[in-house]
Amino acid sequence: MSALIPPLHAMERGLGGEVNSRTLSDKLYNQFMMKDNNRHSKAASGSDFDRVRGFLLDMDGTFYLSDHLLPGAAAFLRYTGHAGIPVQFLTNNSSKSAAVYAQKIAAMGLDVPASQILTSGEATAQYLQARAPGARVAVFGTPELEQEFHRCGFTRDMQAPAYVVLGFDQTIDYAKLTRLCDLVRAGLPYIATHPDFNCPVAGGFVPDIGAIMAFVEASTGRRADVVIGKPNPHIVEMAAVRLGLPVEALCMVGDRLYTDIAMGQNAPIQTALVLSGETQPGDITDSPFKPDYVFENLAALVAALEAGTGMAGASKFSKPPSSV
Repeated sequence: MSALIPPLHAMERGLGGEVNSRTLSDKLYNQFMMKDNNRHSKAASGSDFDRVRGFLLDMDGTFYLSDHLLPGAAAFLRYTGHAGIPVQFLTNNSSKSAAVYAQKIAAMGLDVPASQILTSGEATAQYLQARAPGARVAVFGTPELEQEFHRCGFTRDMQAPAYVVLGFDQTIDYAKLTRLCDLVRAGLPYIATHPDFNCPVAGGFVPDIGAIMAFVEASTGRRADVVIGKPNPHIVEMAAVRLGLPVEALCMVGDRLYTDIAMGQNAPIQTALVLSGETQPGDITDSPFKPDYVFENLAALVAALEAGTGMAGASKFSKPPSSV
């Protein structure tokens, strides 16, 4: 893993990217996106999808919504299972463990092992484990995130840590915010699990880690040195290691342009946008993040796969309109 993930150093500071985008969320996400255009170069070709050997799959809005499966969810797992195509679920929510997500999916009637789910919290712990095993870490997050770091051999130290990690912390209060700012202001390496500004809940949204990062920046003048989750490529590289595949053999399937599709561009890997969640067809035109393929939902993706011979049928996938 350490060979695939670059070291944490000063070159990873200052993650701002100047991207002209239509929506505030696109602009804010670009502030926290990893920009290193020398890492890869992506060739946009209709035949690229023929080389896909594994899928990265978003969860909420793509595979399920709230507590029910979306159309094609079960069929997608059946198809990929029969075809021998590995699937790794990805979620930016660092407040829960993979085991909790596995239980959630099991309650919907499908068996997905926790090892098939990679959260931004687990990815962050593994990222730091490859660089500073056993280090003292100030973890600002839920008890589940603290346990994730404990399982990876870290010592939680809020007084004299070597690293600062910020996750989605629903237990945060003013005392925690003050301590977080003190440690960041002191110049300690500062890592965030993901960049989301809001977390969707029943009836609307609650502030997510991105809002806290903006608070910290306003107080300290510092942005996170590294952001692990989507749309940054670190979590893709870790998923590739899990699947035993090269990054370029993967395809990201998701419903958000500024996380799922943006991550595909940053990695870079092929991307398939499903319209079963947040994104509407009209959003694609003005977004800087263009998917390689667009489907109504996972059911349409499965139908396209089944229309061909395994992955060879991928050339029949629906490309975005020429205007996008």
